[in-house]
Amino acid sequence: MTGDGVTGRVRLRGGREERVEAGHLWVYEGEIGLVEDHPASGDIVDVCTPRGRFLGRGYFNPRSKIRVRVLTHQEEPIDDRFLHRRLEAAIALRGRVVSGTSAYRMVFGEGDLLPGLIVDRYGDVLVMQTLTAGMERRRDLLVEMLAALLEDRTGAGIVYLRNDARSRTLEGLPLYRQFARGESPTQIEIQEGPARFLVDIATGQKTGWFCDQRENRLAIGPFARGARVLDAFCYAGAFGIQAALGGAASVLGLDASPDAIAAASAHAEQNGLGERCLYRVADAFDAMRDLAQASERFDLIVLDPPAFARSKHAVPKALAGYKEINLSGLRLLRPEGFLVSCSCSWHVDEQTMWLTLLEAARDARREMRLVEFRSQARDHPMLATMPETRYLKCFVLQVF
Repeated sequence: MTGDGVTGRVRLRGGREERVEAGHLWVYEGEIGLVEDHPASGDIVDVCTPRGRFLGRGYFNPRSKIRVRVLTHQEEPIDDRFLHRRLEAAIALRGRVVSGTSAYRMVFGEGDLLPGLIVDRYGDVLVMQTLTAGMERRRDLLVEMLAALLEDRTGAGIVYLRNDARSRTLEGLPLYRQFARGESPTQIEIQEGPARFLVDIATGQKTGWFCDQRENRLAIGPFARGARVLDAFCYAGAFGIQAALGGAASVLGLDASPDAIAAASAHAEQNGLGERCLYRVADAFDAMRDLAQASERFDLIVLDPPAFARSKHAVPKALAGYKEINLSGLRLLRPEGFLVSCSCSWHVDEQTMWLTLLEAARDARREMRLVEFRSQARDHPMLATMPETRYLKCFVLQVF
């Protein structure tokens, strides 16, 4: 491919211009008044007002509810050089904000003005997701560009395609996993601060690891010294491992997945923490209630559940779930203990999550003070005009 010419034009309905004009990158099906020239899936189109004034340029998908993903709000060609500049800018930012780890997000979709493209780096291997038809169409070009940009500088020239996310089906795309360039074992040892972990890029969550929580995991050390720690929804044990390396006296990790518990236990041994870290296959909701009834108490509790709300319709049920686990956590904390409460549900915003925590504290008859509010790691930059790119909430609270 040497360039993508504009092959169509999308006129918005009257009164629907403001969000795109302000810098948002998504155009929904219901916002469109007219599609001109019959663009195909992945074609570049111009987005215009009803009268034809230019608003942005992006790729089109007639099968997706998000009909257009805007790549630029300027009248510029979407060609090889355009994509190369965007990738260079993303890589340059990581050179400034990432340190002390061999695992991080190199391209964060809309946050890097490359909607639909995710690239994570694990050592010398890049794991790429093309989550939309527009990026899938440019997949091979992106693979070669990334390899060329990184191989000489860092040696990271192997590219694995982790295209098994269910969201691809909404774009009319197949699900698959394969190496696109080079080969390596799919289990890769990574460094995260003082810890070492084994990531499986073929079967692990997301692309193999939750890079977005890295800075939050590293930040809990001061609260962990000498503490008895409960790590609920522990997955592969990363929060608890970092707490133990920060000086925790003991860690109890809970997760419903036997595979996750096996990985967490292996990570404890890998980091020389097998005697201090105990992992148990259990439903965290039930296990926390049982611990409270047994009068168990902890100095630090980490609650990092999966997304409870994947749509607006799921928010009421999600809030009930968040309240329940935080209520249990508050009841299990010793006075002056610390609660690290997280939510990765974008549909539950910061204020709503905070009010849910306050309700849980009221019902538990506990006082709290907010020590710190955190979000996703800096390798997951948030586009100012797209609140959807700011999804992770992490409250660090002291409880009395």
